[in-house]
Amino acid sequence: MSDPERLSHERVYDGKVFDVDRDKVRMPNGRTVTVDVVRHPKSVVLIPIPEPGHVILIRQYRYPVNAFLWELPAGSVDDGESPEQAARRECHEEIGKVPATIVRMAAMLPTPGYCDEEMVFFRVSSLEEPTEAAAVDEDEDIEAKTFELREAREMIRRGEIIDMKTVAGLAMI
Repeated sequence: MSDPERLSHERVYDGKVFDVDRDKVRMPNGRTVTVDVVRHPKSVVLIPIPEPGHVILIRQYRYPVNAFLWELPAGSVDDGESPEQAARRECHEEIGKVPATIVRMAAMLPTPGYCDEEMVFFRVSSLEEPTEAAAVDEDEDIEAKTFELREAREMIRRGEIIDMKTVAGLAMI
């Protein structure tokens, strides 16, 4: 099978968090289709382990689903930043701790049917108090809380954790 051939390209939306492209593509099967693609920077998902058998989750309001959700901390990788640097920064920003240990666990594509985002999962531990205050995103109002891992897994079973990256991340530990 041959690679798809892009016949035309149009940027239809430039946003703060993501962009949207509309491409006309000749697919490997020979058919020509129009595909809308959400272009999102690489992101990191943190699995903060303050001590064995425990995990830190954050609770924040998510406007698109009009709900407060318990999630693993996460965020986009900034231009010129490595995923490891982003993991350290996001840990500081979202839970107020700086990890001494950062271990890459996996990389996954959360929605490859329409988005090119890659999520890189890191286990972060040996969490230390920062020497300076973190910058906080204007749209974030975050509560961090430590849970027993057993309790977090029960929250998934009860439908209290419904965020896919969090379910996937908790399955890794």
